[in-house]
Amino acid sequence: MQIKKLKLGLFPTSVKNILILSVALFSIQCSTAQSNEETSKETEKTIEVGDHLPSFTLKDQNNKVFSIDSVIGTQNLVIYFYPKDDTPGCTKEACTFRDKFDVFKDANALVIGISADSPASHKAFAKKYDLPFILLSDEEDKVRALFGVPGSLMGIIPGRVTYIADKEGIVQKVYNSQTNAEQHAQEAIDILKTM
Repeated sequence: MQIKKLKLGLFPTSVKNILILSVALFSIQCSTAQSNEETSKETEKTIEVGDHLPSFTLKDQNNKVFSIDSVIGTQNLVIYFYPKDDTPGCTKEACTFRDKFDVFKDANALVIGISADSPASHKAFAKKYDLPFILLSDEEDKVRALFGVPGSLMGIIPGRVTYIADKEGIVQKVYNSQTNAEQHAQEAIDILKTM
């Protein structure tokens, strides 16, 4: 956008100052908007098959810090993002992962659930349903954004997406389904069998 030069000599000093200030503010707003747009594009990256898992660190249900980098290279990974602890769909999903936990162990796969709930909420959820896997607390949704997990109902409900990665942290499958909560574990098992 080009801004034509104004002949400021035609205006009184007070008007000149207002015009100069207005142009300066407009310039700052344009610059900020462009910077925000570039940042937004960077965070819109969606993790897909063939991508390397991004590095992240979160607290688990025992309030201990967990880093994904500490397990890459040792095990296959099943990372599932879910909306909320102790809700009907999320409970069914978690219990399906629990019921098939031995299959995941046999496939040398670490199961990790992630939601925005607090470590205390995760601890109560894990205890109530005897969940034997890691639940991570992403209270600020930073890791959800890092993965580019889409929401549903125009972003009102956090998305339900599972990522299956090999030992090197390379994503082999992405399964995205808000409604088929119980299918996430089976989708993960099916791909782990081919790895």
